[in-house]
Amino acid sequence: MKDGREKWARVRIRLVGGAFAFFFAITSARAFYLQVVQKDQFLKLAEKQHQKVVQLTPGRGGIYDRNNSELAVSIEMDSCFAEPRNMDDAADAASRLAPILGTSVDVLQRKLTGSKGFVWLQRRLMPDQVQRIKQLGIDGIGFVKESKRFYPHSEMASHVIGFTGMDPEGLEGIERKYDSVLLGSTGYMVTERDALGRDIALKNTVVKSASKGQSITLTLDKNIQYITEKELAKAVQSSRAVGGIAVVMEPSTGKVLAMANYPGFNPNLSDRPLQHLRNKAIVDSFEPGSTFKVFLLAAALEEHIIGAHETFNCENGSYEIGGRVIHDTHKYGTLSVSDILKYSSNIGSAKIGARLGAERLYNYLRSFGFGERSGIDLPGEVSGNLRNRNQWVPVDLATISFGQGVSATAVQLATAFSALANGGMLMKPYIVERISDSQGTVLQKFEPQVRRRVVSKETASRVAKMMEGVTAEGGTAISAAVEGYRVGGKTGTAQKVDPVTRGYSIDKRTASFIGFAPLSDPKLTIVVIVDEPKTSPYGGVVAAPAFSAIALRSLCYLNVPKDKKEKPKIVQVEAKAEVDEEDPPAAEGSITESGEGEVMPNFRMMSMRQVLRVMEQKGLNVKLLGSGRVVEQNPPPGRKIGPSDRVWVRLAPAA
Repeated sequence: MKDGREKWARVRIRLVGGAFAFFFAITSARAFYLQVVQKDQFLKLAEKQHQKVVQLTPGRGGIYDRNNSELAVSIEMDSCFAEPRNMDDAADAASRLAPILGTSVDVLQRKLTGSKGFVWLQRRLMPDQVQRIKQLGIDGIGFVKESKRFYPHSEMASHVIGFTGMDPEGLEGIERKYDSVLLGSTGYMVTERDALGRDIALKNTVVKSASKGQSITLTLDKNIQYITEKELAKAVQSSRAVGGIAVVMEPSTGKVLAMANYPGFNPNLSDRPLQHLRNKAIVDSFEPGSTFKVFLLAAALEEHIIGAHETFNCENGSYEIGGRVIHDTHKYGTLSVSDILKYSSNIGSAKIGARLGAERLYNYLRSFGFGERSGIDLPGEVSGNLRNRNQWVPVDLATISFGQGVSATAVQLATAFSALANGGMLMKPYIVERISDSQGTVLQKFEPQVRRRVVSKETASRVAKMMEGVTAEGGTAISAAVEGYRVGGKTGTAQKVDPVTRGYSIDKRTASFIGFAPLSDPKLTIVVIVDEPKTSPYGGVVAAPAFSAIALRSLCYLNVPKDKKEKPKIVQVEAKAEVDEEDPPAAEGSITESGEGEVMPNFRMMSMRQVLRVMEQKGLNVKLLGSGRVVEQNPPPGRKIGPSDRVWVRLAPAA
């Protein structure tokens, strides 16, 4: 009996010991799993419980023009934060900070007396604000560096560059299209929390600075952009128009050298008028009017259905077709094909269109890129409107032949005209030239792309020569002529559609001029559109002068040789001690310009704008090097310029 009890006791002891060993093994395994296998994960969870991460604004890569001039940069600015738990008197602090921050005392006091241990007071302060706050010596107030987007040229190219929000997410233009490329990595700072999860002091804060993203170099040329914007503004203001658009393109490549809208906006300001933010060069389409006639002639010549010297009866200014009467501005009898373009006859165009036929006209217009997006690397582009051939009514063939009943954007027109300027090749327009990293290494380079051949080189050349007559004596755009250069172009005047009646407006027009120069080897295609001019509805009156000014100043800036020598002339100029940015002086002395050599003006200490104006006044071709004010020039002032001389000025920032 006794042996049985002892035996059972030993069994129970073994069972209890086994149970303890089993549970000890499980506990040890679990501890090993938690402390060794899952160590990193639980350390992160622990840190998360007693640390709070405050994200800082990431930096963005720069945006530059094709000469590496800065168009958009990120600068470091101080952002101000507060630790309410470390402040002795929140009410006093609020009253002292409010005038500096431009905020009401009540708003600041609510922030400083809340339950949070960390609050932003204001992001990206001006340096003088930071200095004044630091001088107050308030406990619990701190600063951290954050990135802010800055546009050094204010309104220049603002519709192309776009702008960012506070995030900073790109909201418009290149900033939006290439947001993921430009945006860098987010920085952060770490605050400590107590056992109850409350923020405590920022002592020993770890801050990781935000890094910049990749940089983008555009095809834009800052100087051509400036010229274009200024001349467009002058055209809109002088004609008392609602607005305007201008595009400058390199016809051989499709590179956009300038894209301007008026009125513009300053991307550095937060209160931007919403109606001014649209890049109308790509998001607004309009009826092109008579500028469309060049594509009609190109198609008809390519199909060999008309001869360059063939004549058409223009019916003395009135012609009925499809139940509608078509009118010309003036009464014409018989006109040649060239004169139909020169005098912009709607009736002559309608008759050529009838001979070409709807099917072929539609196919050529599609081939020139109308009715589809051009593919330019900017957000929001529209395709315009070219209705399918099956939707045309009988009168559409006539009206579309002279640019009514169809709509296009300024970029589409620039691209299509460039096809005639470059020998018949439709190029894809583009505005980003390359993407580089922070070290300047090129990561991606964009090259010109040929979309298709539209017409033969011979046809393009014949149409271009016909377009020269538009700017000649008796043409519709004498004021588009460019001194020293042969120009090809076409005027356009189109009625706007009334959104209420859905018919054509009685008094609202779009006036335009589109052309290229020099005619022998086009370097620039320029589109100028003036919206609702009050002084005159005609493109040859309100838009052509702007084209002429943009072309002359840009060709001089690009050092493009003139087509013919100018007659000798005397230019009297005066030297001034002080230089006015908006009205620069000409060079010193009396200069005789002749075929044997012009005298080099004194450009020293002039700004680039002033140099460009003097170049325009004297018809000089001067190569510009650098930016800032002129510090060196060749040849020296007063010396005659020989035919083989290299003429240049070097500019440098003011000390």
